[in-house]
Amino acid sequence: MRTRFGILLIVGLLCESAFAGDLRRADIAAAARYSTARRGLELLVIQHENVLFHEVENGAARGEPHKIYSGTKSFWVLAALAAAEDGILKMDERAAETLPEWREDAAKSRLTIRELLSFTSGLDAEFHLHSDLPDRNSVALRVPIVGEAGRSFIYGPAALQVFGEIFKRKLAARGTTPVGWLEKKVMKPLGLGTQIYKLDGAGNPLLASGFQMTAEQWSRMGRLILRGGSPVVAEGSLAQCFWGTGANPAFGIGFWNNRTAGSAGAREFDIEEMLEKKWAQQDWRRACICRAAPADLVAAVGSGYQRLFVIPSMELIIVRQGTDARFSDGEFLRLLLGR
Repeated sequence: MRTRFGILLIVGLLCESAFAGDLRRADIAAAARYSTARRGLELLVIQHENVLFHEVENGAARGEPHKIYSGTKSFWVLAALAAAEDGILKMDERAAETLPEWREDAAKSRLTIRELLSFTSGLDAEFHLHSDLPDRNSVALRVPIVGEAGRSFIYGPAALQVFGEIFKRKLAARGTTPVGWLEKKVMKPLGLGTQIYKLDGAGNPLLASGFQMTAEQWSRMGRLILRGGSPVVAEGSLAQCFWGTGANPAFGIGFWNNRTAGSAGAREFDIEEMLEKKWAQQDWRRACICRAAPADLVAAVGSGYQRLFVIPSMELIIVRQGTDARFSDGEFLRLLLGR
């Protein structure tokens, strides 16, 4: 049985509105039915800072946090951006400046922090880093390069964990740790508390996954995006996260994007289905999340079809949380947007 709550706005924005881009009641209801039928647990829709719809589904409880899996990555990206603004690191500096063990490796010595955070370093994914390990950072430093830097999109924990070691060494000089920095610079300003960091035996957090949040808590990342990065980073810092790369135009730094949606030959794809393939078999050419959605749509994505969608041009935030059942981002967004 569903428990419906939080419907704060009954008329105006939920009905056929005179304001272009405002959502309609019937379209939200259709999208909600679609989510529920695919084992959705919670759906939250916010537009113009008003909660239009908030529903828990399929036995979920109100206020219950859910795993956001790779949605965790974007919070660590914010921590990196804040560090760059404070002069602790530069996005385009070479990792080997902080990692002397990489300086004698011709390929690794050229890799930058930006390439690590955008998964274009060419480092193998090494998914076993999600497991409990004595020191996952030291393991990540030994991961081989299997693709060409800048031209290979390899989505996995290794690249982020290497950044974690760089971050750890840089912050040690300031008497803090990656977790301490994240909580002070990102989580506290967003009104979020301590998370599950999946620390290894050496105390290193897993940067790729682990966080658990309610839909309302995750929506605070959406509000930050609509506010241009405030209260954590400047707008210019955040904007670089929403541009794709030559290796994957649909992924920037920590966030997926829909920029190719309006271009000729744009094709929708299932992010999770694509990521299940070996990296060399993934085809990101002209990829978009939804052809019918605005091109400025950005998303934080977690396994099991956990989604945070943000459309700045519509002042729209959508959080969808669920269990592992097949779900189409494109179909869901078409229903929600009435397109």
